[in-house]
Amino acid sequence: MLFSAGMGIGLVFWTTAEPISHAYTATPIHQAGTQAAIDDSLQFAFFHWGIHAWAVYAIVALAFAYFNFHKGYPGLVSATLTPLFGEKQMQGPLGKLLDILAVIATVTGVSATLGFGALQISEGLNFLFNIPANFTTQILIIIMATALFIWSTWSGLSKGIKMLSNINMILAFIVLVVVFIIGPTLYILNMFTNSLGHYIAHFFDMSLRLTINNPEKSQWIQNWTVFYWAWWISWAPFVGIFIARVSRGRTIKEFIIGVLFVPSLVCFIFFAVFGASAIYLQDNGIANIAGEAIETATFATLEHFPLGFVMSIVTLVVVMIFFVTSADSATYVLGMLSTNGDNYPGSWVKVSWGIMLALFAFVMLLTGGTQAIQNLLIIAALPFSFVIIFMIWSLFKALAAERPRLSKRK
Repeated sequence: MLFSAGMGIGLVFWTTAEPISHAYTATPIHQAGTQAAIDDSLQFAFFHWGIHAWAVYAIVALAFAYFNFHKGYPGLVSATLTPLFGEKQMQGPLGKLLDILAVIATVTGVSATLGFGALQISEGLNFLFNIPANFTTQILIIIMATALFIWSTWSGLSKGIKMLSNINMILAFIVLVVVFIIGPTLYILNMFTNSLGHYIAHFFDMSLRLTINNPEKSQWIQNWTVFYWAWWISWAPFVGIFIARVSRGRTIKEFIIGVLFVPSLVCFIFFAVFGASAIYLQDNGIANIAGEAIETATFATLEHFPLGFVMSIVTLVVVMIFFVTSADSATYVLGMLSTNGDNYPGSWVKVSWGIMLALFAFVMLLTGGTQAIQNLLIIAALPFSFVIIFMIWSLFKALAAERPRLSKRK
């Protein structure tokens, strides 16, 4: 559930498209299409989807868990900053502003993800069944998914949604295992090992890389790295609260290991299997995956393997279920943030937020598809990035104040 909440649709959307793009379109270091670019393509995907992403979630989740469960504060972003600004300030206009920023970031981040999901489902339907991949199809997909979510909310199928989420992860792992077995297994293993080594060796170099006097490379960083950082920050309130709830009772050490390293490794495996398979097909002249649209790269890869059509249909189902479960989880968090931290927001509150998310996804798709979604994410995430910095400060201050009491226990 933690992995599903943290990545979901986005992972299925980019798991093939990003490595193939880094290998054959543009990278900040190597010329596109060269062996060096191919060798480092997964390294950049690991960089974007690994520890850096989950560290953003972990910061917010740890702050929520500590102040909500340990200190008994309301489940609000503003409550996590009480040690810095005081209870009076956090219950006043400043606190409300911080909670509004969290809501804006969450709405933008989740709506963007739903937009990506609608794009991939529509392109997948077109790729497999020649159904037109136009705005009308995308609207119908969002309406159907929203209707399913509203039905589940009003009928009280919260347990069913959780079960559906777990089943969905099983389906995703089945496709992963099948591709690994029937695909270029040795190539995948070699590329995974090589890329993981490069990722570890160049961890700080990639983290601090800024291109000076090179507009082309600066554009690459903006289109990929900055976009991803904005995406993770915009999802941080939603995923952070979710992780805090499912991690209740864990020590901070257990929490960090469980949130930072395990999900990162799972992401690396997904990118290695699908990304390396696509690069293998491209590099050996079997298929032109690099020439496919971002939304269809995964389907174009799967069709060249046995059971490809079946796996593509399963992938479509996975994206659709992620769509519904992401909306369900996000509206719970939005309901919580908009009802003064109520851990059990009413159904009508969740439904209202579900409709709002669908409308925002419509607007994003209408205004320009993937590029519009990326731009809106960056704009929405910037203010909340400062809130996260204050969260770190507040958490350290609270833990430092508690240290003498813990020392006396020993």
